[in-house]
Amino acid sequence: MNHTELKKKALANPETRIMYDDMEAEFSLLRQMLKARQEAGLSQAEVAARMGTKAPAITRLESSLSNGKHSPSLATLRRYAQAVGCELQVTLIKSENI
Repeated sequence: MNHTELKKKALANPETRIMYDDMEAEFSLLRQMLKARQEAGLSQAEVAARMGTKAPAITRLESSLSNGKHSPSLATLRRYAQAVGCELQVTLIKSENI
């Protein structure tokens, strides 16, 4: 079974689908971070050096957004953004659920 098939099967479960949808903001941010790092041509170790930390910290940062176990601070996200040549912007958008 490939990733696409596994994802489709997992998301067929309504409870799993709700949890997945609730994490869309984290998944979106992670995709943006990985794309920015790739476009900057930087490894995790290089981003870590620019942030004044070690590569495992960047691995934890990037993986934390996909597993929901940790919410990085805005200061950490800002330092990451600067390390990859970007600017962090946070926007509040009116919810359709209100």
